[in-house]
Amino acid sequence: MLDQKILEIYNDSKKRYGAPKIQKVLEKNGIKVNIKTVQKRMKKLGIHSIVIKKFKNHKTKEEIKQLPNIINRDFETTTINQKWCGDITYIHIQGTGWTYLASVMDMHTNKIIGYSYSRKIDKELVIKAMKNACMNTKETQGIIFHSDLGTQYTSKEFNELLKEKDIQHSYSKRGTPYDSAKIESFHSIIKKEEIYI
Repeated sequence: MLDQKILEIYNDSKKRYGAPKIQKVLEKNGIKVNIKTVQKRMKKLGIHSIVIKKFKNHKTKEEIKQLPNIINRDFETTTINQKWCGDITYIHIQGTGWTYLASVMDMHTNKIIGYSYSRKIDKELVIKAMKNACMNTKETQGIIFHSDLGTQYTSKEFNELLKEKDIQHSYSKRGTPYDSAKIESFHSIIKKEEIYI
């Protein structure tokens, strides 16, 4: 009976749930079981959650000018529209090749407030995402926007848009994804749970 329930939850989650999430669903359904038991049954059944390769921090010899890191991993907020973050993620589509998603997240709600999707990874991609975010916001003055040091985000045109909207730009340290943990986590989850399934 337990194996059948585990398989049902696993298939309902599009094969993306691992032992911790399956165990929580079982408990909600009134079946008390520990994670180790779920892990053993999943191994016996030959099933496992979809795993995305973790980011590996590679050192580079290229010298990149470090720009101000205003956020400095301080993700705390008291209301919306205080701190935003943005990033680009790569999505491979069969028959199309690589496509690119640029997202803007409000750090207070962890909601995506603007995005842009394209087959080109250029400054227009991030500019469009930011414009969409600003369309949904009455007042942008004083917002801090955090991104990496990618050429799209350091471009003159993108920063002119931020200046026009009176948004401060904060940058991660080179090769440090933890500085943009919130948006990195979102892109990882959306690919795992909705795209590569």
